[in-house]
Amino acid sequence: MKTERRILITDHDETLLDVLSEQLRLHQGFRTTTARTAKEGLELATTDYFDVVLLGVSLPDMGSREACRLMRQHSVTSPILILTEANTNADMILGLDVGANDCIAKPFRLGVLLARLKAHIRQHDRNDDVVFSIGPYRFQPSNKTLVRDTDQCRFRLTDKETAILKYLYRAGEKVVSREVLLDEVWGYNANVTTHTLETHVYRLRQKIEPDPSNVTILITEPGGYRLEQ
Repeated sequence: MKTERRILITDHDETLLDVLSEQLRLHQGFRTTTARTAKEGLELATTDYFDVVLLGVSLPDMGSREACRLMRQHSVTSPILILTEANTNADMILGLDVGANDCIAKPFRLGVLLARLKAHIRQHDRNDDVVFSIGPYRFQPSNKTLVRDTDQCRFRLTDKETAILKYLYRAGEKVVSREVLLDEVWGYNANVTTHTLETHVYRLRQKIEPDPSNVTILITEPGGYRLEQ
């Protein structure tokens, strides 16, 4: 099992939303959320985390470039791709100027769109500036650090602790089984047991939980773990 990537698709074209959502969910392992207005898309993008945002041309209340600009103003750091009607350098420049990572002209081939979505996600994953919010912390995987918002106290994480947090964050509200975490964090290593994972989770909780005896962030659920985001 691989991590589902979360994508926000904002477009007024109901047919396009339905087709893209179905193709991405069924064949590419994306978990899709859709919005039909720029206002709705902006609210979703600023209150939740998405691995990538796709802004369509047909937004009834605002242009896609203006929506992109507002998302960046509201500290949305995820890759944003804008669908455009014109495949011109000027159109591309205007999109990049407001903070888009890419502009894709309609009509487009689904395979090309998917390849570009995945490329931007991979690049974003390697970006030293990517920051996730987890409880009262800002989590920067590339630096293996958590920074507490209230006093800017920094907590260093090990490679495995970082990988566990990152995978659970990507899973959103889903419970991740111990077996999946073992495969994703340690790989297919026959010498690693669930006890190893539980030990790492225990140590991680000592760092991130205000009261490790009463966990509120890294939650144990029947069958596995999840992050309270």
